[in-house]
Amino acid sequence: MQLEKALKDKINQKTKPLGSLGRLEDLAYQIGLVQNRLDPVLRSPTILVFAGDHGIVSEGVSAFPQEVTYQMVFNFLQGGAAINVFSNQNDIALQVIDAGVNFDFPPHPKLISAKVAKGTKNFLKEKAMSTVELEKALSIGQKLCYELASTGCNVIGFGEMGIGNTSSASMLMSYITGLPLEECVGRGTGLNDAQLTKKLSVLKNAQLFHGPMSNPKEILQSFAGFEMAEMCGAMLAAYEQKMILLIDGFIASAVFLVAQSILPEIKHNAVFCHLSDEAGHQNLLRFLGVDPLLKLQMRLGEGTGCSVAYPILESAVRFLNEMASFESAQVSNKDNQ
Repeated sequence: MQLEKALKDKINQKTKPLGSLGRLEDLAYQIGLVQNRLDPVLRSPTILVFAGDHGIVSEGVSAFPQEVTYQMVFNFLQGGAAINVFSNQNDIALQVIDAGVNFDFPPHPKLISAKVAKGTKNFLKEKAMSTVELEKALSIGQKLCYELASTGCNVIGFGEMGIGNTSSASMLMSYITGLPLEECVGRGTGLNDAQLTKKLSVLKNAQLFHGPMSNPKEILQSFAGFEMAEMCGAMLAAYEQKMILLIDGFIASAVFLVAQSILPEIKHNAVFCHLSDEAGHQNLLRFLGVDPLLKLQMRLGEGTGCSVAYPILESAVRFLNEMASFESAQVSNKDNQ
């Protein structure tokens, strides 16, 4: 309580009308609380991009073929993707992780090999992964985060690449929120009307096959990709390490739903970077009761929303640490007039 009051007082005594920096004031307050200090600092921001393939793709739920997953991983490694451009622009480190891509990558200095298996199983017919695979993926994600935290990093963003993963995210969202699939399913990589109808039908049949469930780990095991399970493990570890969590769009937010179901306090550390144009994301954020920083009609994934939003966090910390107070600047505050 002492820190909360001190932070509010520090923010309110800056040379500005009360509340006039809006969301930046909220962010500064949140970051100060997470770091338990009046002068928070953002160190070595890093985005983890987890990649994995999905067995559900065989049911025709994606407009793109599965090989695009591994092709995009190569694009990340060559520096040619949007996430490379935006991360470079804002001096954010990038780690690319093979969590479960259906491809044998040659060793590459920029690729972290953390493959659980070559893609998940088709969740229309069975659970996406075994209990052993789920625990392995969660453990890998935790370990990656612990290693990152040990380098001094205290801001971590979550990105992904995996053809078919909007289907998985829709299932996670529907099961965790209780919303019907119609309010969770979107066009993903660009489905037309007929393909969208088919996708919804496939997911409804999967829901009928699996039946009701409420355990978050079982939901993750049943429908997630390995990239999503590793991301969940990393999110949980990031909270333990008192890091700021940058949550990207629809996929990362769906994984966050699971993480929050396991560890409700994690929400205190999370910054929701943007409102995705993927149908369902707005309903998901409404369920969480959060207001994203940006609305740019983006729906790319990869962690791009994290990289674009990060400078806003920098502004919040800078004003808290560098802006003069009424007293230090010898400016009259209206309360003293």
